[in-house]
Amino acid sequence: MPRLFYTIALLVTLTIIAASAIAQDAKPVKSGFRTLPGFEVELIHKVEKDTEGSWVAMCVDPKGRLITSDQYGMLYRVTLGNGSDKAKIEQLKVEIGMAQGLLCAYDSLYININGKGPTGPGVYRLRDTDNDDQYDKIEHIIPLKDGAGEHGPHALILGPDKKIYFCCGNQTDFPAKATTGAVPRHWSEDHLLGRMPDARGFMKDRMAPGGWICRMDENGENVELLVTGFRNEYDIAFNTDGELFTYDADMEWDIGTPWYRPTRINHCVSGAEFGWRNGTGKWPDYYGDSFGSVVNVGPGSPTGIAFGTGAKFPAKYQNALFICDWSYGVIYAVHMTPDGSSYTGTFESFATSAPMAATDLVIHPDGAMYFTVGGRKTQSALYKLSYKGTESTAATKQQDPPAAIAARKLRKDLESYHVKSSDAAIAPAVAQLGNPDRALRTAARIALENLPVAKWREAAIKVIEPQAVITATYALARTGSKEDQAALLKKLAAIDFTKLTEATKLELLRAYELVFLRLAPASEADRTAVLAQLDNQFAGKDALVNRELAVVLVYLNAPKIVDRCVAQLKLASAQEDQIHYAFCLRDAKEGWTAENRKGYYQWFFDVASARGGASFGGFLANIRTAAMGNLSADEKQQLGELAGDLPAPRDPLADYKPRAVVKAWTVADLERNLGKITGKRNFERGRELCAVAQCFKCHRFSGQGGIQGPDLTASSGRFNARDMLTAIIEPNKEISDQYQATQFLTDSSVVVGRVANLNGDNLMIVTNMLAPGDFTEIKVDDIVERRPAPTSMMPAGLLDTFKADEIADLLAYLRSGGNASHEVYKQ
Repeated sequence: MPRLFYTIALLVTLTIIAASAIAQDAKPVKSGFRTLPGFEVELIHKVEKDTEGSWVAMCVDPKGRLITSDQYGMLYRVTLGNGSDKAKIEQLKVEIGMAQGLLCAYDSLYININGKGPTGPGVYRLRDTDNDDQYDKIEHIIPLKDGAGEHGPHALILGPDKKIYFCCGNQTDFPAKATTGAVPRHWSEDHLLGRMPDARGFMKDRMAPGGWICRMDENGENVELLVTGFRNEYDIAFNTDGELFTYDADMEWDIGTPWYRPTRINHCVSGAEFGWRNGTGKWPDYYGDSFGSVVNVGPGSPTGIAFGTGAKFPAKYQNALFICDWSYGVIYAVHMTPDGSSYTGTFESFATSAPMAATDLVIHPDGAMYFTVGGRKTQSALYKLSYKGTESTAATKQQDPPAAIAARKLRKDLESYHVKSSDAAIAPAVAQLGNPDRALRTAARIALENLPVAKWREAAIKVIEPQAVITATYALARTGSKEDQAALLKKLAAIDFTKLTEATKLELLRAYELVFLRLAPASEADRTAVLAQLDNQFAGKDALVNRELAVVLVYLNAPKIVDRCVAQLKLASAQEDQIHYAFCLRDAKEGWTAENRKGYYQWFFDVASARGGASFGGFLANIRTAAMGNLSADEKQQLGELAGDLPAPRDPLADYKPRAVVKAWTVADLERNLGKITGKRNFERGRELCAVAQCFKCHRFSGQGGIQGPDLTASSGRFNARDMLTAIIEPNKEISDQYQATQFLTDSSVVVGRVANLNGDNLMIVTNMLAPGDFTEIKVDDIVERRPAPTSMMPAGLLDTFKADEIADLLAYLRSGGNASHEVYKQ
């Protein structure tokens, strides 16, 4: 398969386009940080590594002092200085620590211990009973079964209802005391074609419900399970409207696969499931029985988060959610906009350095942000970030449209039935099953699922509108019985698939999956009815719909489905789509011919040089091994060399042959030439250029592609052709600090890349965006100097080997976001 290095670099360069508006005016400060104009970072305390450890959690006490915790040690109190006075640091006189969550409330210090603790992991309540300003009474109010790993007990916060909310990652079971809550207690893995565990065995036996959020009374009683399905959410935060959010982790070993999910901001609506599963089983964003993200951030390692409420910042940042990415060393500001009863969002780099292992942050009553860096025994410090600019910092609150306020109220009314279920919920819940607002549909469905199904089954089955039928099917599939299957399948099969939106098509296909998983396997009559509706829809134009169609059709053994899926291995542009089809076919027993079997196993050789996260190669090998386990000796013999060992992974650019230089293009020069080109642009050729060049490994276009760079689907709405050309031809003109590389100078070498991980005194640097799982290690003590790389990681002259008409097609494809119906193809 040919590789075009210059086009790869071209697409990666577009990270600058999508991010230049994010932090193009960021400036370095004396502390080595880059911040937005008007903001300054000040070092408050450099943590003594040998005696004070490495700080990972923080809160503010009633006297305005900061309480911090060493990841592996004790608790510390920081009395902030005034003017030239230095901060006072003291170790608290209490034998407890290792907290990854801290909260001062109810005259107590609550800590969530991710370690052994005095009597095991979990939530402890500390109180000062003799008024000597030291905590002397320790109560273990929420015991947790597990908690020694980094996916264990995390944050504690006080909710607007004066309850205490706390969260844990996916290695810790929810508390035994959580006997009630909003979450219906019937979760499952729910994979129609099964799943495969992580290729390296990580958490292979860890099943649903994944990471979770609970709330409790001040004394640790009335514990309620509210939300599930996270990988490793470290912190949680409420906005001024009382809406709960978190920043969930990715599984970086999955990068390059269809089941990779980037770090993302989740709106933690009551009772919701967010779909974490082990290995290949992670639910995609679009599953209707899950709840998606507000904004996908990308690779990283989420730690502390907090809204800017109370900060003496400009209005935009008082309303922002600030999130810490520990591995890439960035604090982002996330700006959310109401979308029905939930939100959509954008994000920008707010403060960064290399490295900056940000662990937690708080907004202090003095109006500044304080944040800690450290973790995993790395050098730790406490910083203050304040605004010194000229914009007003008067307290303000985001004014939402009346429609959004009304939608949230309706959702809250439905959610009131989640914990305290009532028959009064049935009528209003059934009425909202078809609401276009996904959050309202979720609230309605969960209100029903928390009631005995006999009370609402008849009302749910009577709904007519397609979206309502689909949502009702989720609820009945999850709570009903085999006797419900026939009625549900009849209603689903009556829906005109061709008239549905892409999102609703995906939800319909998921409904079929749940019916066959939860109620009963498909009968021959079921198979015939569903194939009549769906079989001629595969393969269509939409990549994600094709994926889910393949799942259902392979399960139903549709005619020639093996032929059609093998064809998609060759036709699909994105690597993740191809892997999906290979995965779907691994256990297919019928429909194989000598020809399609050869095509299937040839694909594994074709992708042998593909790159991804640490488990990527293992996943491909395991899929192939599972498939070969179904072959007879004769079938293996017929495959010949294709049944043999795969070649070792090679450099994806090893077979690159340079293209001849066409012209040293300038922006003005290229604009003149492009202006002379007439006729409609060629969508297929534009997509082919991107696919052949592996551009999909870094960027997403209309649901396809990678995550190393930003999603460019909506780039045409933000950038015109000249903006794109400028960023491509002059890549060094504006370098976003969100994607900027760092030069690390040692006595013997210069390493250029981005810090992706840390461990003690070692930095792990990604130097090749096409190999995000490969690290170059540098010892901190060996670094003589570190500085922002003065040039982009992408070279200049990226378009010089392309003809003007090729560039026109490529730009058209980029502007279209991968949409063949975009107006750029009508001109």
